Amino acid sequence: MSAPAPSPLAIVDAEPLPRQEEVLTDAALAFVAELHRLFTPRRDELLARRAERRAEIARTSTLDFLPDTAQVREGDWKVAPAPAALNDRRVEITGPTDRKMTINALNSGAKVWLADFEDASAPTWENVVLGQRNLIDAYTRSIDFTDPRSGKTYALKPAEELATVVMRPRGWHLDERHLRFDGRPVPGALVDFGLYFFHNAKRLIELGKGPYFYLPKTESHLEARLWNDIFVFAQDYVGIPQGTVRATVLIETITAAYEMEEILYELRDHAAGLNAGRWDYLFSIVKNFRDGGAKFVLPDRNAVTMTAPFMRAYTELLVRTCHKRGAHAIGGMAAFIPSRKDAEVNKVAFEKVKADKDREAADGFDGSWVAHPDLVPIAMASFDAVLGEKPNQKERLREDVSVAPGDLIAIDSLDAVPTYQGLVSAVQVGIRYIEAWLRGLGAVAIFNLMEDAATAEISRSQIWQWINAGVVFENGRKATPELAREVAREELAAIRAEIGEEAFAAGRWQQAHDLLLTVSLDEDYADFLTLPAYEQLRG
Repeated sequence: MSAPAPSPLAIVDAEPLPRQEEVLTDAALAFVAELHRLFTPRRDELLARRAERRAEIARTSTLDFLPDTAQVREGDWKVAPAPAALNDRRVEITGPTDRKMTINALNSGAKVWLADFEDASAPTWENVVLGQRNLIDAYTRSIDFTDPRSGKTYALKPAEELATVVMRPRGWHLDERHLRFDGRPVPGALVDFGLYFFHNAKRLIELGKGPYFYLPKTESHLEARLWNDIFVFAQDYVGIPQGTVRATVLIETITAAYEMEEILYELRDHAAGLNAGRWDYLFSIVKNFRDGGAKFVLPDRNAVTMTAPFMRAYTELLVRTCHKRGAHAIGGMAAFIPSRKDAEVNKVAFEKVKADKDREAADGFDGSWVAHPDLVPIAMASFDAVLGEKPNQKERLREDVSVAPGDLIAIDSLDAVPTYQGLVSAVQVGIRYIEAWLRGLGAVAIFNLMEDAATAEISRSQIWQWINAGVVFENGRKATPELAREVAREELAAIRAEIGEEAFAAGRWQQAHDLLLTVSLDEDYADFLTLPAYEQLRG
């Protein structure tokens, strides 16, 4: 298919960046323009459909498997076999695409690197464009990095030792304000996917791999169908075989949990697997069932482990669904950041990480996520113990698993309640994360954990839910807007004392404080924190 000329109405509204011309070529922009023209109208319709479905959940306070797609769930079909580069995914590392992270993640010893343009990356234009440039440089082995503070130099290991890249574009709800065609901002998902695919698809095939993607924030099989149509068009456009693209879908919304088989079916020629997350999934439960009364009130986020009954239902259904259809089931995140100073903290945390990964491997997952290279050997050992020389355990069909519709939303099956310390923690983490995000950082180490935007989403959602439910904490204090403001005021003062006046003034702490309170206290619950935050993001 011949590429059309660049649209005369294409506008890049941003300060020039180093070597941006290598990313924002006329041909690449023409491809993104064509994606925008063909697929943004359907994106808009699907976002409207999300709102309609949320209104239906508010009315009924329930969800069920879809009656109209029973034939898909009952049918005999499989997804396409995994390509060699994606057949063994026992450990995956995640992180943004800055230059140092790109090298370290590829060198980490993990089988896969989730190269993140989504929750671990604040979408400044610099992060968007230079992240693409870093991946191009990695594939051409023209990437290196010298840390200006330490003087340490980073370079790639031999090709056979590098992780396979699975790139995650932004979710459907986010637009890219710096790139417009025909007067409209392009969805961030199409910018991220389009630039990456156009520049790297053929190069990756030459390297024995391919254009592989993680699809975030999916809420229905119709959204998966849109992605599949994009993949079909894109492969024809650049002239590569159909089925070269492979996509792993994050089941991180409660509605998608009821459509796992349908999502795999829509993507079956391009599907690589499904992933089970935690914070975004819990955020989605709060968002969708916030009118459902006391039985849907979540306790402190750290009390909702993957062993909670409704989370077990979700993860076991995911493994069964994936293996029934020949797809990989990828587990959740080990977010711990090892301390260079406290060996005892590390010892306790490493034991928890091991127990978590042992459980996932025993449950039938084919791989799992870590946030730091030091955790790769721990997770690897857990999966090695179960898999041995096998690349995965898709032969474990988990036919013992039976999940009823109500099991996925049985929040009150968890024996835990919100605590005052949980409120304090939500405020602390929320302010600290949002402040870093507003400075352009999406992956942030907070209290020895690597946090991303999903952490801020569940934090502000819990504050909102507890206040609206009138929760009374164990110390007798009631969750109110006034209490949230008091805790936030105290946290801001504590941060000022901790880091000093100069650093406080140089940061964006007051803005972060104000934004957290806005999205936590507004009567109208914002669908995504990142939408109002993007309005305040510089660059």
